Parts: sequence; C-alpha cells; structure tokens
Amino acid sequence: QVQLVESGGGLVQAGGSLRLSCAASGPTFTIYEMGWFRQAPGKEREFVTAIRWSGGMPVYTDSVKGRFIMSRDNDKNMGYLQMNSLKPEDTAVYYCAVSQNIVLSRTSSEYDYWGQGTQVTVSS
Repeated sequence: QVQLVESGGGLVQAGGSLRLSCAASGPTFTIYEMGWFRQAPGKEREFVTAIRWSGGMPVYTDSVKGRFIMSRDNDKNMGYLQMNSLKPEDTAVYYCAVSQNIVLSRTSSEYDYWGQGTQVTVSS
C-alpha cells in the first residue's frame, strides 16, 4: 500500500506563508491523483485541492483560490501545497491523500490512502 508523510506545518501569523510537503512511498505507480484536505477543531474534514498525478491543472475549493498552489513532482514522489496570504480560518490539520481510481475527487471517502496530518496554525 502507498504510504504518505506530510511535513511543513507550523505556526504563522496572518498574511504569512507555509509550504506543506507530502512524501509518497510504496507502489506510487498506482496513484491516480493526490489531494489535500483539512480538518479544523469541531468541524468535518473538507476538501482543499487535488491534482492528477500525471499532471494538469489542480482544482481548488473556493476559499483558497488565488492563495494556495498545489503541485507535484512525480520523479521524487512528492506533492506540495504552497499556502500564501494565510488567514486564521485556515487553521486546521492538513492531510494529503491519494486515490487510485477517481479523477479530481472532492470527496474524502473516494481517497484510498492518507497521511497522518500536519498542524497549521494561523494567528491573528
């Protein structure tokens, strides 16, 4: 099975930036797409962005459009989430996930493997 490890979270002031990384290992040739989700305390996990592993433009949830940029490096089996102009409402645990079947799904149940998550805290 595919293993995912996120890194890059931390504490940042509003307006600042963070870059999250997601390292994939195992049978990465089976990955069809990678997504990022987040979960704030007391809230459900929500979709942030996703990209086809083979390339193409990512899709984003409206609240992060123009601020977040997702990318991936197939040669390194890495996914990235560049987060700019961060807001306190972006505070959450961020998870990367991969799907072996679905293209650009926004539904968490359609992803097959998940990382352990990395905390992002944005102070006002």
